[in-house]
Amino acid sequence: MIKKQGTILIVDDNRNILTTVRMLLEPIFDGIITVANPNSIPAKLREEHPDVVLLDMNFSSGINSGNEGLYWLREIKSISPKTEVVLFTAYADIQLAVTGIKEGAADFIVKPFENEKLVRTLIEARDKNKPTDKAISRKGGNDSTGMMYWGDSEVMNNLRSIVEKVAATDANILITGENGTGKEVLANEIHRMSTRSAKKMLPVDMGAITETLFESELFGHVKGAFTDAKVDKPGKFELADGSTIFLDEIGNLSYGLQAKLLTALQRRSIVRVGGSTQIPINVRLVCATNRNLQQMVNDGEFREDLLYRINTIHLELPALRQRKSDIVPLAERFLRQYGDLYNKVNLRLSEEAEKKLTSLPWYGNIRELQHAIEKAVILSDGGMISAEDIDGGNQQRREKPLEEVQTLDEMESRMIEKTIRECEGNLSVVAARLGISRQTLYNKIKRYGL
Repeated sequence: MIKKQGTILIVDDNRNILTTVRMLLEPIFDGIITVANPNSIPAKLREEHPDVVLLDMNFSSGINSGNEGLYWLREIKSISPKTEVVLFTAYADIQLAVTGIKEGAADFIVKPFENEKLVRTLIEARDKNKPTDKAISRKGGNDSTGMMYWGDSEVMNNLRSIVEKVAATDANILITGENGTGKEVLANEIHRMSTRSAKKMLPVDMGAITETLFESELFGHVKGAFTDAKVDKPGKFELADGSTIFLDEIGNLSYGLQAKLLTALQRRSIVRVGGSTQIPINVRLVCATNRNLQQMVNDGEFREDLLYRINTIHLELPALRQRKSDIVPLAERFLRQYGDLYNKVNLRLSEEAEKKLTSLPWYGNIRELQHAIEKAVILSDGGMISAEDIDGGNQQRREKPLEEVQTLDEMESRMIEKTIRECEGNLSVVAARLGISRQTLYNKIKRYGL
């Protein structure tokens, strides 16, 4: 059940909208103030101290530029920086939305609005500055479901601007980034902002599906297709119909299976294993990988036509060390999360702990930071987390002597050589273990003289 709390100020020159939105929000907010004239905003901010302002973008008759809304957004943020502002406009101008969000707005609603979406957006804005933030789940912040934390760094603001533009479309998206940067979290955020958000996103770990089960898992099978096929079974693409399918670790897919995936994407239909009927699929495709797919194309390990198909929009998630200004706020979110979980309330980071957090390289990114904070919370005795309590930021990569550093080719050559020994020269098994085709393996053996 949604808890009734907080105060909202609604600013719109359409009195019908003021009445409608007030009725809609009465079960949600303790206090609801409505004004038709934006000149009343400064006084209402000082008198009522609203948690959220729902702000129309246009007030003057015949002027629909949104400049009035942007002006009042700046005024609100100047008077009450912690008040969250949700912009309200009848004109679905994505660029205007991005500008507003860059200026400090929490979100953007287009008229005519959907009741459920409006309520959800305003609740999220209201709860944004709560002392206890349970928005991140137990696994939140890494490659798992959870609320996206954008932060205030320039690189993340630029990324958010792009996401705001593309989320509402059905464009295929490829998310790249190091392990632990939050690729699945970003995929979930894109889905949440999309027109398909009524249904849950369906994630598929491509690295966990064996070659023999690939078609059955993704495309389904009919009864009797193979020994264990006792009943008809829909695949992931059918289950994701009308929603978003998230193919994680797409770079781990073998060359042969890439062709089967490409065929399904090109035809926008699948055939169950053992069947003959073409089943249409209506999905939004989001893929992710920590590998350089263009380099894999150059090396003959990834199909160029598949890369073009999945890469309409490319989003690169930065490493945590590239967004240092976000490290302490993220750590504080995890501190609240695990403080609640382990019944250790009011934990704080010491100044020395904050300095240490920002000085470490965090090669494991958000996931490593999360684990470090969880450990610090578990082992803490008082209310203050000290620098000594922070055990993270694995510096092995940074401190490794230069003469020991190998090139990628050297590491790949040694890995192939080691795997050949372990598989006693069976190249089919070697290729399967390494996740590459036999032809690619032959090319690499020739290339490295193995």
